[in-house]
Amino acid sequence: MIHIETARLLLRDWQASDLEPFCRLNADAKVMRYFPKTLTTDETITFYEAIVSELKACGFGFYALEIKETQAFIGFIGFHKATFESDFTPCIEIGWRLKQEAWGKGYATEGAKACLQHGFTKLGLRDVYSFTADVNEPSKKVMMNIGMRFVKVFNHPKVEESSSLYKHVLYHSNRDSYKF
Repeated sequence: MIHIETARLLLRDWQASDLEPFCRLNADAKVMRYFPKTLTTDETITFYEAIVSELKACGFGFYALEIKETQAFIGFIGFHKATFESDFTPCIEIGWRLKQEAWGKGYATEGAKACLQHGFTKLGLRDVYSFTADVNEPSKKVMMNIGMRFVKVFNHPKVEESSSLYKHVLYHSNRDSYKF
């Protein structure tokens, strides 16, 4: 099922054929440089199963991302229920992860903007958050480009204090103030 369509992208349900390129994506050190570690095949399979389960249970989640013209799987964009301990959780977060070959083409911004609009207009979401390691300039740029507002810096409770990824930034968007 296609959940969202843009000029160049499809945000759709996951297919079994997505698993192999998803494993490569999560094993790529450059793609995962703003995460504590790359994922093994088993860890990616567990993540894949959790994504599919959340999509079924909630009617939203991280959607598989496909280029319409080539039908190539390039990653994911979508929503997730963030539940780690913080003063802003539980919350709905918007997130993305794209393979290197898809970087610098505006796909993350195009897909995330459409996803955010879908969340507010079709899913009835009121508030959506996004967060990333403070050193992750590309994702912070996407958050700003899709109209999210900086809220604060926080220390991520699931990241080691000694890690350069411990310090995170939080962005927010609200349905009532979002500019469609």
